[in-house]
Amino acid sequence: MKFITIDKKNWAKGIEKSRETYRLFGPVKDKNGVFIRTLEKDMLPDMTINDSIMSVKSVLFPQTEKILFTTLDEAKEDHHIMKRVEFDSSPRAVVGIRPYDAKAIELVKMNFDTDDYRDPYWCDAYEATTFVGVGINKPGPFDFSTSAGTGPFSESGLDVLMADLDNAYLAKILTGKGEAFMKSCGFEKNTDEKESQALFDILRKEAEKNISSHIDTGKLKGKTVLELHEAPFWDDIAFACINCGTCTFVCPTCWCFDIQDETKQKSAGRFRNWDTCMSPLFTKHATGHNPRDSKTQRVRQRFMHKLKYFPDKYDKGIMCVGCGRCVKSCPVNIDIREVCKIMNSYEKNN
Repeated sequence: MKFITIDKKNWAKGIEKSRETYRLFGPVKDKNGVFIRTLEKDMLPDMTINDSIMSVKSVLFPQTEKILFTTLDEAKEDHHIMKRVEFDSSPRAVVGIRPYDAKAIELVKMNFDTDDYRDPYWCDAYEATTFVGVGINKPGPFDFSTSAGTGPFSESGLDVLMADLDNAYLAKILTGKGEAFMKSCGFEKNTDEKESQALFDILRKEAEKNISSHIDTGKLKGKTVLELHEAPFWDDIAFACINCGTCTFVCPTCWCFDIQDETKQKSAGRFRNWDTCMSPLFTKHATGHNPRDSKTQRVRQRFMHKLKYFPDKYDKGIMCVGCGRCVKSCPVNIDIREVCKIMNSYEKNN
């Protein structure tokens, strides 16, 4: 395992040097908050924030993505034949990602890269991307990542994990991709492995100790799907919901999408757009029938997917990394931590 100490005075120069090889993305702060965006020339990632409003999900899975195109001009030989939009496979790097967001990518990967199917759009973007994370020294009040299978210094899904040491960054190289990115920045001078790992361990334990929010999922696996699906508490949970979809929009593990075709004169394109299970249109059939036509059914679907369906199918923990974005952003204060508590403690009356 390699460790590199980076003087913050050299950080900007190194990031600029990496642009010779990589397209860069990272957290950027503006008047509306912090978002993951393309880092234009001379723009540095904001390494000081605990979380961004949106996760890194959009780098691999854009909110709107043109995936196929064709011509409708019948004078051309290939008319009405859909072709894939050319993919830019040049290396890219996301710098400043939070560890729980990297873990979220690993969870989403289970949907897009399976034994039976490989989604070329998501997987090609994933394979071209290097993930450079920074640990969270002071977790915020909405962070419950340690009880969701990750944490403020989790390494899962990262190529490099960095620790902020005030005047310097200590980088832990986790993969070959991570080593290549550090080399592109000109950061190659190794630091003592034993001392560096000990420092990481201290920072991790201190950060985890400061997380005050937790969830218990220990009893969920032992409950049947029907037991929870038919539980009487869903109307109360859904009562305040306005089906705005904010929770799914900010969630780093939501992967639902819709496909739409658009035409303009003699050209046509097929687009993939984020969708939300909170929308009344989400499950509406062409016949007009909607198997989830009530708000309660849609709210139940969201939480059952995160906390029951996903764990039962993959046996990899819940479909949540404890970032707290949905709790922080919900306009009516629906809290997944409280819902998890209700589901986990529920006992069916015989």
